[in-house]
Formats: sequence, C-alpha cells, structure tokens
Amino acid sequence: MPQSLSKILIHLVFSTKNRANLIRPEDRFPLCGYLSSILNNLGSPALQIGGCADHVHVMFVLFRTVTVSNVVEEVKKGTSKWMKAKRGVGEFQWQSGYGAFSVSQSM
Repeated sequence: MPQSLSKILIHLVFSTKNRANLIRPEDRFPLCGYLSSILNNLGSPALQIGGCADHVHVMFVLFRTVTVSNVVEEVKKGTSKWMKAKRGVGEFQWQSGYGAFSVSQSM
C-alpha cells in the first residue's frame, strides 16, 4: 500500500488541578474555541468539545503521526497559558493526568 491511512477517534477527559472550579461560564466557549485551534494546528481536528467548571471533554480525530500524549501535552500547555494571559485566571493549572479512550466510529 503506497500510503498510510488511519482514522482513530479519541475521547479525551482532563480536569483542573485539584478539580478546582477555575473554568468560569464566560470562559467555556472561548476556551473550547482555542482548544479546537490547537488541535487543528496538530492535524487532529476536534469533533466535539464540552465541559464544566472543573474539567473538559474533547472528541477528536488523532492524526496518524502524532501520539495521544503529545496532543494532551500541547493542548494542556497551550490552554493553560491562554487562560492565564488572555482570560486573567492567574492561578489556572491542569491536573497532570488524563483519560483517553478510543471511540467506535459507529457509536
């Protein structure tokens, strides 16, 4: 086969440090947009993003040359810096762990 193909759907969940309620209602939509732009830049487009005050859920297509851990690192690093600089949440941090689950395309 002359080309490599893959379509791996990932459901990613991660939370704020100590599950602190740091994602204000007015920050949720802009945060989702910024998170989506990071994923697009990694070649792993978001299909759906949501969450609440202390965690985020992301469904995305994993680009074939990127690892889940690299995506998580870039998303957390970028959004954390953005929340501090652009949204004024100076104490913002993500928890170190995450959950990543493959999802069937038919589901």
